[in-house]
Amino acid sequence: MSRSVLPVLTVVGFIFVLWYAAAVWLNAPWAYDKATRTGEVLTFSRVVEDTWSQEKPKLPAPHQVGAEIWKTTVEKKITSKRSLIYHAWVTLSATLLGFALGTGLGILLAVGIVYNRTMDMSVMPWVIASQTIPILAIAPMIIVVLNAVGISGLLPKAMISMYLSFFPVVVGMVKGLRSPDQMQLDQMRTWFASGSQMFWKLRLPASMPYLFTSLKIGMAASLVGAIVGELPTGAVAGLGARLLAGSYYGQTIQIWSALIMAAALAAALVGIIGVVQRVTLKRMGMA
Repeated sequence: MSRSVLPVLTVVGFIFVLWYAAAVWLNAPWAYDKATRTGEVLTFSRVVEDTWSQEKPKLPAPHQVGAEIWKTTVEKKITSKRSLIYHAWVTLSATLLGFALGTGLGILLAVGIVYNRTMDMSVMPWVIASQTIPILAIAPMIIVVLNAVGISGLLPKAMISMYLSFFPVVVGMVKGLRSPDQMQLDQMRTWFASGSQMFWKLRLPASMPYLFTSLKIGMAASLVGAIVGELPTGAVAGLGARLLAGSYYGQTIQIWSALIMAAALAAALVGIIGVVQRVTLKRMGMA
């Protein structure tokens, strides 16, 4: 236990040291500027104290971000629009819907690509090319088009999440479905297995490790898509809306608290997929 925890704590501690040092470096000019105007002579300890307690710092100190997260989670009702949990739930709902749509689309495309040479030659290049378009460029287009046909709210954000999450699923599933070697395929044929039996008994089980790896990447991408989808809509709820509001009013502490919450949410979602992966592969005798 100590062998696994100690390296993690060491890395986290090193990050915190760098973070505090960077906060002093970036926030010091404002501290010196205030001191010049008031005629105060700053000692190093006074500079450190000031840079770690500014109201609108360029880079907030870790304890400032932690206090903001505590205030907006524990001290606020979940239904309050000032609650970070409320905003995280809004983003999470779009993330999960987009992830479900992206996973379904990705699996269907992968099956078609593996079993149909025409799709393999025509669809796969377009799937790859679709990811060369910057999401910041295409997100407003998707939202405008869907709003023009009367679709707004959760679905446009979910579509952007789907756009980002389906690609790793397609690539992973294609690789997984093609992972059985020729000897395994020939053995199934000697047993007179049908095409559907080869899919359900051989190709699909063999693709499971690839699928779960792709799902972890797709979940993280889906969360990014949901946050990006909130930016061009002028949303008033969601982690993207918190980031946008913080940037408008120079509330860097609010921005960082939303970023940390998004990172924690992504870690939790990927962790859940990891648990499901271990249970599933163990029951299949593959772990």
